[in-house]
Amino acid sequence: MILLDSDSHSGFIQNILQADHWLFNKVNQDWTSPITDLIFPFLREAEFWVPFYLFLLVFVTLNFGKKGWRWVFLLIITAALSDQVSSDLIKRLIFRLRPCHSPELADNIRILVGYCPVSSSFTSSHACNHFAVAWFIFLTLRHTSRWWWLVFAWAFLISYAQVYVGVHYPVDVLGGALVGSLIGWLLARLFRRLSGTLNLQPYNLQHV
Repeated sequence: MILLDSDSHSGFIQNILQADHWLFNKVNQDWTSPITDLIFPFLREAEFWVPFYLFLLVFVTLNFGKKGWRWVFLLIITAALSDQVSSDLIKRLIFRLRPCHSPELADNIRILVGYCPVSSSFTSSHACNHFAVAWFIFLTLRHTSRWWWLVFAWAFLISYAQVYVGVHYPVDVLGGALVGSLIGWLLARLFRRLSGTLNLQPYNLQHV
């Protein structure tokens, strides 16, 4: 297992980790407000986004029939695979103490959630999962509406919230986002190879 915060790393890695700590302190302690203190803990919870997930389900199944259900299946596979890669592969290979457990930050860190996981901080599974799903959605549905790019703002806000509430460093989030983006891109390619392009019917809102 690799210890990411070990002092044995090269000067380049140490510089990155120092910058990572600096940016974490900015997000968690300086770039804050009472309003965002209320909002960000909710943004990272899956239950908060249930209406969005229901909208996706209704949108693709009503518009694309059997292909829509295949899309739902591949979307679930994308989320499950990204979670397995981040939680069961990378976290087992690379261990990093979470900021909410760090003795160096104990006196200053703001923990805005009710618990601090004991698993490795690298990579952020929230970032990995949501960027994987965002890329899958965007690459398979972007031709149906110009607004699908907003899924990246959705993934970014959830990932940023992980740093804001004190459970991840920015590098954890960046690593998760990169891994998830690759998984989402690959699964979107697989879907298009299996099903082709999802085409809206003339009576649908193809110009939304």
